[in-house]
Amino acid sequence: MSRSNFKQISRILRLLLLAAGTVTAAQADDHGAKGPMVQPLPKYQQECAACHIAYPAGMLPAASWQHMMGSLTKHYGTDASLDEASVREISGWLQANAGTYKRVSEAPPQDRITKSAWFLRKHREGEVPANVWKRASVGSASNCAACHTNAAKGSFSERDIRIPK
Repeated sequence: MSRSNFKQISRILRLLLLAAGTVTAAQADDHGAKGPMVQPLPKYQQECAACHIAYPAGMLPAASWQHMMGSLTKHYGTDASLDEASVREISGWLQANAGTYKRVSEAPPQDRITKSAWFLRKHREGEVPANVWKRASVGSASNCAACHTNAAKGSFSERDIRIPK
């Protein structure tokens, strides 16, 4: 291989790697998870979305999901118990699709998405005024769908944010 061919191939590879990094970053911003959006397990959707949105599994590390699924009798003040088969099925899916990249590498305090470093950074005071969380139309930081119009579909793109009055 000639030196000029080698340089050309090296340049193409660098461009491809740069493009791949850009796509991954865009997907992370759009979906709250690195990589393509994972379709929720129907059982997860059925059981968990009965009370709140079915948060994308990539928003928490596997350890948080494991702890949460092991303590459903005390799920944030509610008994969210499920039969053993459902717990096994949902736990397996959550473990397989949990966040594994840098921004969700550590379990947040109390396994709460809203207390994770990435969530606090994205929703800092300069971005979301403190009084927004107190509005009746929002209720709390865990009510993603109040502002993220496509949260139920697992998309948290900034293009789809509408902060209610």
